Amino acid sequence: MRIILYTGKGGVGKTSVAAATALRCADLGYRTIVISTDAAHSLADSFDLPLGPEPTLVTDNLWGQELDVLYQMDKYWGNVQKYLATVLAWRGLDDLIAEELAVLPGMEELASLLQIVHLHDDCDFEVIIVDCAPTGATLQLLSFPEVARWYLEKIFPIERKAVQLSRPLIRAVTDLPIPDDELFDTIADLITQLTRMHDLLSDPQKASVRLVLNPEKMVIKEAQRTFAYLNLYGYLTDAVISNRLIPARVHDSYFDSWKVSHEKYSQMIEEAFSPLPILKAPLFGQEVIGLDMLRRMAESIYGDDDPTKMYFVGRTHSVEKKDEGYILSLPLPFVEKQDLQLTRSGDELVVHIGNRKRNLILPRVLASLEVQSARFDEDTLVITFGADEE
Repeated sequence: MRIILYTGKGGVGKTSVAAATALRCADLGYRTIVISTDAAHSLADSFDLPLGPEPTLVTDNLWGQELDVLYQMDKYWGNVQKYLATVLAWRGLDDLIAEELAVLPGMEELASLLQIVHLHDDCDFEVIIVDCAPTGATLQLLSFPEVARWYLEKIFPIERKAVQLSRPLIRAVTDLPIPDDELFDTIADLITQLTRMHDLLSDPQKASVRLVLNPEKMVIKEAQRTFAYLNLYGYLTDAVISNRLIPARVHDSYFDSWKVSHEKYSQMIEEAFSPLPILKAPLFGQEVIGLDMLRRMAESIYGDDDPTKMYFVGRTHSVEKKDEGYILSLPLPFVEKQDLQLTRSGDELVVHIGNRKRNLILPRVLASLEVQSARFDEDTLVITFGADEE
């Protein structure tokens, strides 16, 4: 089974790219489903067909699904949300406000992404394409299972036993809502499901993320930050799709400045995401809606390629904790030390290699630290970050 997640800043065309990819996979004979985890569903608009909360046949070998967020929330977070709402109402908040505040940030996206585990376990499809919520914030939240697993093994049993022992005493002196065993069972099951989802989506043999962007400075910067966190959390990014490029055949003078701008930022994209392959899609003369236009988009992006292939395997860089600091490892094969120069500006690290450069956005944990040393370890540049000794 192959799982491909598409994410990017809102408005860059990731839904169209996801739909076009799914259609190409179906045309190649794979049983394919494309699902939207974005609350602002537009997948049905891309196909120009109605979709619902259950898999709906779009064409041969292709199904589409727009997840019902309320249903997913109730399924995975229902008991937790009800308990939080009860506690907030006990504190005197209006019932309606308490219900709204009980929806913790990220609940909706995580609940939707858990559907991927269900689709994977059912084994009804060979390819799962996911149109994710904008900006990749959803994927950042997937770091939660790493902490949750430790909590489930070390702290959770103690808390559960403590509540069981103290429940009669607490109820004798206050009417504060006390979590029952059903709530603890729900939390344990939820953490187990989130852990399975994390393990599945971080499996480089099955899953990868593709970043969709436009050749615009703000969009590129946001995609870089998303890419940095995907690396940090262990998710494989295998390609970048640069969408809505002005075609060279357009000669109207109105677009001259746009073409210059796109050429400039296309170079920036190469520098920011090297060595990832950059796949390209033009700005079409009409909306990308319906199967015919989606096929045209898939042709422009993939040519004769099979979209299910891994375009890049491995990590472009990695970060690990060591002693009081952090180590950033950057593979640079066939690079000589004398050809290398590092520059730092805020949360950006620029690696100059001869007349070329790579631009990295640093995670927040590194952005606040100083570069203490840099060295070559075989074909890898190893940079140590730490607090200023002063």
